[in-house]
Amino acid sequence: MICVKNVHVDILGFPRRLSLHFTENKFHCIHGLPLICFCKFFFGMALPFRIVFLVIALLGSCYAEDEQIRILLNMKSRVQDPTNALDNWDISSTSPCQWNGITCNNASLVTAINLENTGLIGQISSSICGLSALKAIQLGENSLYGSIADVFWKNCSQLEILNLTTNSLMGSLPDFSVLRSLQVLDLSRNNFSGKFPISVTELSNLHALDLNDNPLDANIIPEEIYSLKDLNILCLSNISLFGTISPSIGNLTELGKLELSYNNLNGTIPKEITRLSKLYQLELYNNFLAGEIPLGFGNLTLLQNFDASLNFLNGSLSELSSLKNLVSLHLYKNQFSGSIPDEFGEFEHLRELSLYLNSLTGPVPQKLGSLSDFSAMDISENLLTGPLPPDVCKRAKLAFLLALQNSFTGGIPESYGNCSTLVRFRISNNSLSGTVPPAIWGLPHAYIIDLSDNNFEGEISRDIENAKNLSVFTIQNNKFSGSIPSEIGQVLLLGKMDASKNQFSGELPNEIGSLTKLSNLLLQQNMLSGAIPDTLGLCTDLSEINLAGNKLNGSIPGSFGSILVLNSLNLSNNQLSGQIPNTLAALQLSLLDFSNNQLTGPVPTPLISLASNHSFSGNKGLCVNGAASVFLSTCAAAPSSSSSAGTHARILIASFISAAAVITFVIGWILYKKMYRAPEYLSWDLKSFHRVTFTEDDILHCLKEENIIGSGGSGRVYKGELCSGEKIAVKQLWNGNTAKLSHLREEALRNRQFEMEVETLGCIRHRNIVKLYCCLSSKHSNLIVYEYMKNGSLWNRLHEENRGSTLDWQTRYKISLGTAYGLAYLHHDCVPAIVHRDVKSSNILLDEDMEPCLADFGVAKCLQASGKGNSTAVIAGTHGYIAPEYAYTYRVSEKSDVYSFGVVLMELVTGKRPMEDEFGENKGIVHWISHKIKSRESAFGVLDKRVSEFCEEGMMKMLKLSVLCTSSLPALRPCMREVVQMLLEADPCCESSQTLIKKSFSCKI
Repeated sequence: MICVKNVHVDILGFPRRLSLHFTENKFHCIHGLPLICFCKFFFGMALPFRIVFLVIALLGSCYAEDEQIRILLNMKSRVQDPTNALDNWDISSTSPCQWNGITCNNASLVTAINLENTGLIGQISSSICGLSALKAIQLGENSLYGSIADVFWKNCSQLEILNLTTNSLMGSLPDFSVLRSLQVLDLSRNNFSGKFPISVTELSNLHALDLNDNPLDANIIPEEIYSLKDLNILCLSNISLFGTISPSIGNLTELGKLELSYNNLNGTIPKEITRLSKLYQLELYNNFLAGEIPLGFGNLTLLQNFDASLNFLNGSLSELSSLKNLVSLHLYKNQFSGSIPDEFGEFEHLRELSLYLNSLTGPVPQKLGSLSDFSAMDISENLLTGPLPPDVCKRAKLAFLLALQNSFTGGIPESYGNCSTLVRFRISNNSLSGTVPPAIWGLPHAYIIDLSDNNFEGEISRDIENAKNLSVFTIQNNKFSGSIPSEIGQVLLLGKMDASKNQFSGELPNEIGSLTKLSNLLLQQNMLSGAIPDTLGLCTDLSEINLAGNKLNGSIPGSFGSILVLNSLNLSNNQLSGQIPNTLAALQLSLLDFSNNQLTGPVPTPLISLASNHSFSGNKGLCVNGAASVFLSTCAAAPSSSSSAGTHARILIASFISAAAVITFVIGWILYKKMYRAPEYLSWDLKSFHRVTFTEDDILHCLKEENIIGSGGSGRVYKGELCSGEKIAVKQLWNGNTAKLSHLREEALRNRQFEMEVETLGCIRHRNIVKLYCCLSSKHSNLIVYEYMKNGSLWNRLHEENRGSTLDWQTRYKISLGTAYGLAYLHHDCVPAIVHRDVKSSNILLDEDMEPCLADFGVAKCLQASGKGNSTAVIAGTHGYIAPEYAYTYRVSEKSDVYSFGVVLMELVTGKRPMEDEFGENKGIVHWISHKIKSRESAFGVLDKRVSEFCEEGMMKMLKLSVLCTSSLPALRPCMREVVQMLLEADPCCESSQTLIKKSFSCKI
């Protein structure tokens, strides 16, 4: 075939694809017949016809090739191609069949476009269906956006595969009924909205339908979908479905994969589901399903993955005992009771078993994991008894073993010591006893070893030197004895060590000073003796030291004064002697306890203001210089004698003369400065981040008592109104204990928060992040100038008396969505990512339109490019909002912010504060809600009655999201991009007519 490039010929009367039929010669030639047919056909024609035929064929072929190139190049022009996947899509080509991602048939017609995961950014060309032979469009896992409604799908009548998963496509879905040949439709993980595409139920050839993770309008599962009897895959998770699962589900007997998770489905699992004998994956998690697993469920013998977590299912697990092909079983956070079937121990393929937070009783099958590549088991927070299963790590694949808060007895199986793959090993709060196998102490990949609150005894093995990845080491409240081995100093990643309430003796090893990442050292109530090693001061990340209730002697190390982030220091009930080092004056402690020792001498004055009435009690030799305090006597004056009286008199006279000279000089200097001083603003250093119309003098004139609108431990916030009428907020930071701190500590405290907030806010441009105009710094204080927010904080609007009722649900939803956008920007669009670390309702400010802005970035932290959480010993966060992982590590990540944001959502949904008396002592709103929502009906009971009358469904969606955000394990929390998408799906029912501009996000967890 010969084509002349760049010659375009239009032949009137000839269609784009030509098919000639010569019935006279009985030759019916279409493309694809053997060559002999063509030859007979061709040479059977008269010579003139042969010439005409050749010309037509030549021109038609050139036209078809050229048209395909035009369409594909148009497609290329509408996208960015950062990975150069379309480099060889070139206009100089004679045919597109060799282009990347293009498949053609024997007639050189394009039949498939496969450009999955190539990084394309842009929109889908509306002319793509001009490729008349096209059978497959696979553009998943890119960054395509815009609508697909304007694509002329009726021209894609031969299309069999349409895969657009994991993009940012939006808008309503088109009428798919014209795609009669369609077999695979995957539109998952986009931002499509509007009604459920009922037209898909007319596609009788459909084998796979995946609409997961799209904010469609709330709807029930259309009954017509159960007529698609050839369906093998049906994925409708996270698309706002409500109602029940119809018994008609039993009609889809070809179904192998069924996903209906993260919706608002209620009722029971229909018994008809047991007819789906080909089912290998069933996901129903995070709904409101109740009742028991239906009788006959065990007939689904091909089932490999079953997840019905986060529902209200109850009854026993006996129906699962015959599912021998199970690979993954997740039923956590339900109400199951009875025992774990013994048959689970016979499952040869089982790798993951998660049953935590149920009411299961009895022993765990002892053969569990012995026949499979078992990798994860979480059976925590049940009522299980008996010994731990010994063979869960028989295949050396186990990474997670969590069995805390049960009633297990016996010892730790020796075989666990061979489980070098363990990452998390938690068996706390049981009745286990005996000695710990030596190899357990040295698990090389373990991040957490938690043996606390049992009856273990014996010593810490020197094998602990092999625990190179250990970060959290909690063995408190046992009967461990012996000394703490010096090899502990080789566990360089250790962040928390809690060995309190045991029987350890001997001296603390000097090698403990090698633990530079240590943030918590808790060794109270043991029998440790000897001096506190001075090397402990090298652990500069320590925020908490508790060595109370031991037999330690010697002096308090002066090196403690170099641990500037130390927040709690308890050395009470020991035998310490000597003076309290003056270096400790540099510390800003929230807890200080030196009581019941043998300390002597004066207490450094700055420590007195940090102490409680009992901090120094039981130390008869301690005193205070100057006026006596409530709990300490005045230090006695140094003894004098007649021989030294003359010397003292001369010193006193010299002192008076010197003092008079100094006073005269100071008065003269003040008068000079008053007469000749330069304008005050000249001593300020101004740094601007936006174009501003005000001066330093304008800002300084705002610092008046009557302008104070907020005050905290780090300074005050002033409202300022400029001559132009513009309003600003001025945050003044100062050092409140200047006289009590060393110069080093003073500079650290005064500058750290200022620098962090300025560095963080200065580079941010987002409508939901408070705008930083400029900052001023001087020798004495620092000022941050940012936009004034008329409506104050969300805390004040929500919790002040009689004000919460003024926040209707539409406004609360708007605040939650805007705040989520702001956090998503910090986590996903800033490089490096920024963790706020103090997300709370008082740090969410509201402008005159009730648009929220995140504020107070004084403890924000930039994450490194590795994406891993960073540990820090700086106490960050507010009680009631702090993620539970803070209890055992100071490692922070974006998921810490997600937890705090989840608490804010709970405030918005319930109208309650994070901490209330009705929640119980030391219990917060997260605990209260988790015990209140035992059913869908009880869940409605926690909604704020002031706004819930017409918006219950929207509030329930946000409540579910808040519970997900506050999951105890960070890995189970969504990222903020996912949170935004889920909030977009929770449009308030009271504004259902409003059209929101919706964005789609993806994230890597």
